Amino acid sequence: MHTLTAIIRARKGHEELVRAELLKVAAFVAEQERDTVGFYVAQSPDDPCVFTTYERFTDRAAMGRHNAGAGSRGFFAAAGDALDGDVTVVTAVEIAP
Repeated sequence: MHTLTAIIRARKGHEELVRAELLKVAAFVAEQERDTVGFYVAQSPDDPCVFTTYERFTDRAAMGRHNAGAGSRGFFAAAGDALDGDVTVVTAVEIAP
């Protein structure tokens, strides 16, 4: 299983926009991306500007399709100006459940 973890920071005052757009991505993934096995979104209880996604894909190609797809593109188009800096991305291959 290929995974991607993203740490996303919203600019202060833009947390709700970023949250709403991430939830749109999650809905899009559930409806349209059969090779995305899981797309989880979390928001820090200590700093509501910090979001984390944990994403699971059947293979590297599925990860690439997701990252280049309409859901991801739509997120960055809608929330790009509300982000505080670059998104930190870590990709990996699961080694244990």
